[in-house]
Amino acid sequence: MKIKRMGRTGLKVSEICLGTMTFANQCDEATSFAIMDRAWEAGVNFYDTADVYPLGATPETRGRTEEYVGNWIKERGRRNDLVLATKCRGDMGDKPNQGGLSRRWITQAVEDSLRRLQTDYIDLYQMHWPDLETPIEETLRALDDLVHQGKVRYIGCSNYPAWQLAQALWTSDKNGLARFECDQPRYNILYREIENEILPLCRSQEIGIIAYNPLAGGFLTGRYQPGQAVEANTRFSVHQAGKMYQERYWQEAQFEAVQELKTYFTARKKSLTHAALAWVLAQPGLTSAILGASSPEQLSDSLGGVEFKLEPEETEFCNSIWYRLPRIINPAIALR
Repeated sequence: MKIKRMGRTGLKVSEICLGTMTFANQCDEATSFAIMDRAWEAGVNFYDTADVYPLGATPETRGRTEEYVGNWIKERGRRNDLVLATKCRGDMGDKPNQGGLSRRWITQAVEDSLRRLQTDYIDLYQMHWPDLETPIEETLRALDDLVHQGKVRYIGCSNYPAWQLAQALWTSDKNGLARFECDQPRYNILYREIENEILPLCRSQEIGIIAYNPLAGGFLTGRYQPGQAVEANTRFSVHQAGKMYQERYWQEAQFEAVQELKTYFTARKKSLTHAALAWVLAQPGLTSAILGASSPEQLSDSLGGVEFKLEPEETEFCNSIWYRLPRIINPAIALR
């Protein structure tokens, strides 16, 4: 497992980040513990969660993923060796000030996450997606306070378009505030929009990139077939989030692309899962790729991509897929 520096900072993280949004919905606590143990044994020191997880949470289950992660950290005694990341922005209740990126909510949300995670600091606190109703300076000043208080070590963002990330960086620089040191965008063979603006911006400004959905929510494993019914207890079926994942990937053109990739790598006696992960990890400027799982066995299989090396002609074939896919611009399905 390679260890990489997060952007311009001194923070060191594993090139695989364990994603936890399956915990407490697709996985019970015992299975979640087993997945975290398997990741740790593989050399993963970077774990990512969010206050609104699990994926497809109901009002009653929001925050439970953080609780599972906190219970595991306490039981295993690994806080000092773990790089712990979480996020805020989503609604955690039905009242007006129980979500967003206002000073009021960030101040409350971080305390709630610290309590659920059973820790007194968060290594990386990320804004899950933009809040257009709150001035970016208000958000950044609240985060800067958390950094100075020692409750947060570094700050980052996720799902920000380039103009908003650039605006945030300019605001931090102008006012001497802590800045976003990493970005967490969606990125895989089937979705490469970030190459137009986000990746060049992050490389220029030495911002770490943590890619989520490197396997397209499991779609790039080749397990799904055209015409097949959506399986229960997968990202394509879970409460609320299933529709979003179907709109992202459960399309005829994407099915055809995955079939091409599967046929190509099967003929070469290689795993599409490993090839898809290896493609993401090989991209310049990438710090980590987030891998999630619903079982320790599934995680073990996916981790095989860490040692996988694509041949030049294999990389070229993977690259060609994106240019043959239709472009669908729909902000409603862009967010995690």
